[in-house]
Amino acid sequence: MAAGVIRKNAPYKHPKKRILCVVSNPATLHGFPVGFFAEELTRPFFDFVQAGYEVDIASPQGGRVEFDGFSDPENEATQYPDDLVTIGFKHHPVFGKLLENTPSIADVEVSDYDAVCVAGGGGPLITFKDDTELHQLIAKFYESGKVVGLVCHGTCLLLWTQLSDGSLLADGKTWTGFPDSEEKMIEDALGMKVNAYTIETEAKKNPNTNFESSGPLQPFAVRDGRLITAQQQHSSYLFSQLVIEALSESDG
Repeated sequence: MAAGVIRKNAPYKHPKKRILCVVSNPATLHGFPVGFFAEELTRPFFDFVQAGYEVDIASPQGGRVEFDGFSDPENEATQYPDDLVTIGFKHHPVFGKLLENTPSIADVEVSDYDAVCVAGGGGPLITFKDDTELHQLIAKFYESGKVVGLVCHGTCLLLWTQLSDGSLLADGKTWTGFPDSEEKMIEDALGMKVNAYTIETEAKKNPNTNFESSGPLQPFAVRDGRLITAQQQHSSYLFSQLVIEALSESDG
């Protein structure tokens, strides 16, 4: 065998699955419009489509949804101009139009899906906290034996989502999300406190759960059974691969 030769095989298509991606509706934060983080939807969406999955997008209230402006690679204020996946998604003749009129989660049948994946961004910390219907949807996915995936600020749902026995979904689980170290980076850059609360601080008030994170801006994702979480947008690829891995296990 020649030294240094590496060979890798992977399936071109996986057995068919159906994924529901949930994104937040538009909101305002300190007077500025916020939505969801582009790459935290578009990269997993791309990976799932490449795997041969069918992917739908919904939002809690339905209707038009929007990227956080700084995460949109074509926004003049973007910090991510090289996000080619999001550019491709936006200009795709079918996928790009999915954001114009999303169905409401009230119209979702959990039995139609194999997994739910929730993107983060500026909107979730504002709009998800008191959305008991969304909390119940996530709990129903989990208790139905489905895969539940949450990215970045989308993991805030683990602070409130209760199972039918009254326990938190996060109890007994190891997970990650947008950590205080990255919140501080944003606050230092803007010179102000951005969010009313942070995921890591609130998670650590729960003695029954285990919140972990890697260094600031480092790709990091965690799978604990059927619960899959990712630290931030740089972790989106790791996240989607863990979701595909979990879904593939049921195929033998």
